[in-house]
Amino acid sequence: MLSAALFGNSVSIIYTLSIRSVRFKTRAFVRPLDANSNGLTPKVSIQRDSLRVLEWDQVCDSVASFAGTSLGREATKEKLWSFDQSYEESRILLSETNAAVQMLKHGGCGMDFSGIDVIRVKSAIQHASRGLPVSGNEAIAVAGLLQFVETLQFNLKSALKEDVDWYNHFMPLTEVILELVINRQLIKSIHQVIDEDGSIKDSASSNLKRSRDQLRMLERKLHQLMDSLIRNAMNDTYSLEISNINGRLCLKSGTDQLTAIKGLLLSSGSGVGNLIEPLAAVPLNDELQEARALVMKAEEDVLSALTEKIRADLDDIHNTLNGIVKLDVVNARAKYSLSFGGTCPDLLFTEDQGGSFTSEECYPQNKSFEATSSYSTKQEWTLYLPKAYHPLLLKQYKQNLQKARKDVNEAIAELRRRKFQGENMASRKPDVHLVSLQMKVAKLEEAHPVAVDFFVTKKTRVLVITGPNTGGKTICLKTVGLAAMMAKSGLYVLASEPVQMPWFDFIFADIGDEQSLSQSLSTFSGHLKQISAILSQSTSKSLVLLDEVGAGTNPLEGAALGMSLLESFAETRALLAIATTHHGELKTLKYSNGAFENASVEFDEVNLKPTYKILWGVPGRSNAINIAKRLGLPSIIIENARELYGTASEEINGVIIDMERFKQDFEEHIRQAQHYLNLSRKLNKDLLAAKKKITEHGITQSYQKMHAISDVAARARSLLHKKLRQLRVSTMQPSQHTATANGQHTIEINDQHQAADKSQHSTTDGRERPDLCLKQSQLDKSKELPKVGDLVRVSSLGKNATVIKVEASKEEIIVQASNMKLRLKLSDIETCR
Repeated sequence: MLSAALFGNSVSIIYTLSIRSVRFKTRAFVRPLDANSNGLTPKVSIQRDSLRVLEWDQVCDSVASFAGTSLGREATKEKLWSFDQSYEESRILLSETNAAVQMLKHGGCGMDFSGIDVIRVKSAIQHASRGLPVSGNEAIAVAGLLQFVETLQFNLKSALKEDVDWYNHFMPLTEVILELVINRQLIKSIHQVIDEDGSIKDSASSNLKRSRDQLRMLERKLHQLMDSLIRNAMNDTYSLEISNINGRLCLKSGTDQLTAIKGLLLSSGSGVGNLIEPLAAVPLNDELQEARALVMKAEEDVLSALTEKIRADLDDIHNTLNGIVKLDVVNARAKYSLSFGGTCPDLLFTEDQGGSFTSEECYPQNKSFEATSSYSTKQEWTLYLPKAYHPLLLKQYKQNLQKARKDVNEAIAELRRRKFQGENMASRKPDVHLVSLQMKVAKLEEAHPVAVDFFVTKKTRVLVITGPNTGGKTICLKTVGLAAMMAKSGLYVLASEPVQMPWFDFIFADIGDEQSLSQSLSTFSGHLKQISAILSQSTSKSLVLLDEVGAGTNPLEGAALGMSLLESFAETRALLAIATTHHGELKTLKYSNGAFENASVEFDEVNLKPTYKILWGVPGRSNAINIAKRLGLPSIIIENARELYGTASEEINGVIIDMERFKQDFEEHIRQAQHYLNLSRKLNKDLLAAKKKITEHGITQSYQKMHAISDVAARARSLLHKKLRQLRVSTMQPSQHTATANGQHTIEINDQHQAADKSQHSTTDGRERPDLCLKQSQLDKSKELPKVGDLVRVSSLGKNATVIKVEASKEEIIVQASNMKLRLKLSDIETCR
């Protein structure tokens, strides 16, 4: 709900989230349209007025609160109010924010600037540049700044060593941080002479140490003298105490008391007492003053020497301070965006400008935007803003919820304290109070602000939003305007899903309250002047937001004026115009002009309250008659009202609703068909990939099987040869003794053994292939070798093979058996006929 009251040139705007008990009050001060009074161009003046009406200043304050330094907070506000960024500058701002978000998520490279005293650093730079000595606190602030940058660079380099990809994730902040120049010798020089509290160390110079030792010795002597004088005067009736007057130690007596101490009377009077500088203390006080002057001179010398060292690096220190303030501004934007659950917007140029800033630059590892429905592509939408929140409503909700939870925690802590201290817990009032606080938290958690959806197609130039009062139309306008401004300024948009929106050069808003605008003709005239100024200054890249267009005058004239005005914006005067209205005639523009689109805020007619949701393509209806009926207004009045309203109007509304319902059903079917098409394509792709994997797996298994068979055959062949050699050796052993006497016997035994061996092979092979194969002994006898291309029998494999190479010198051949190539001895094969 939006209510407003006019107070001079200011508008007090009160937001109430219906029954959700979320309420806050703001005041937007509207400057006059005369830009000459403030030195601004008319366009800039209208832009500032529009942003104030949108309450952009409160968003800026909220973002600035996340900055760690005072200079960072000031720079954040100034940067956010610089709404003249170009598209490329907006791209850079978003990339900086995203880099800071990545650094915060990384953890090891987080930037906390709250410990830097930038004011004293700035003061030190100013003093050093003018040749004035810096103070100890200013010097230690400079050292703190340089040490912070050194730590930041170290953490960044450590992250890059872990994963070099972080260099790109942290861009462009990586270059900003690594380019900062740090003089470690200057840091060491400052800490050598300055303590952490800003005081100068005794060891800063020998002259200073000597002067301070002399000063401390004189102070000790003076205190001893004063103590002795007081002790000697203790028997008298007056009291004395030591007092310091302009750096000189004196004795102070009570009121109207005279002392016997000889000295200089510095002051006396009723109600003050007497101040006396004892004569014995006068020379010591004089020496003390001289010693203090020497100490001050020695300290000035130390600070002057230190200032010269700072002046030598003054440019680097100045650049480092500027870099830290810039990083603080970027970090504030990132913290704000993360704190409120923002989404990096997909910022686009319009077609005539070319180019686009896609979500890949914001999300290098996130393809969620492309993974959404193909219905929500860059070719389809001009503005794709799902589940978006009004930043101020969301902030107020979070603050209220945080406060309620804090009250619950404090109540629990109080109960524990009382129980620990053994207080009487007979009274149940604390428990009742705790229960009420917990119920308040539960209600607030349920009353979360409602997100709005904005889906504007590329063909749409004007969006007309209709619906009942207090339905959230104005909040919707402000949500879109603030989202566009946040994206342009490098902030994440507060939406729970990926966002796509165009880059707007200017954002103009004329937002007020219908009742206040219609109160007087002068107010309506001001309303028309504002719209006239917007018409003259808006461009084809502008966003125009109009609340209750054509209100405040005769309904017929207001409707005609509103129709003409929106048609003008639809032509060339704005990239996108969004208007709210109660004029039914504006709902029909969509059916005569393709650049128009209708939307309405939903109203729950059963519970008689708005839902704050947007219905697309459906024009809103005035529910006044239906609400009056449900509230018990007499039926005769209801019927008369219906007759006065006109049956034709109701029939037209019914036809429009049916047409839009059919349209929505048709679009829903298109979405489903597209979804199933994409699903089938994905399944087909997965099927082809699975088929490819199966084929590759089969080939791999075949090769593995062949290699396994080859290994087993080789081992079997080796074992067979081994057994054969053992058999031959065992057969030859009995005949070795005879061979020594008769060599002929040995030859005969060997011949017999070979004949038996050949006979055995002949018998075995003859049973397998009697008509195809010959014995290997026949090859040996005939000295015939197989030729390339001949078919041979590999007995170890039990299959035929083709000869592809013959090595006669080695008595070996190479054969091809299926997919295997084998090197075999002639004894391992049989020739096939």
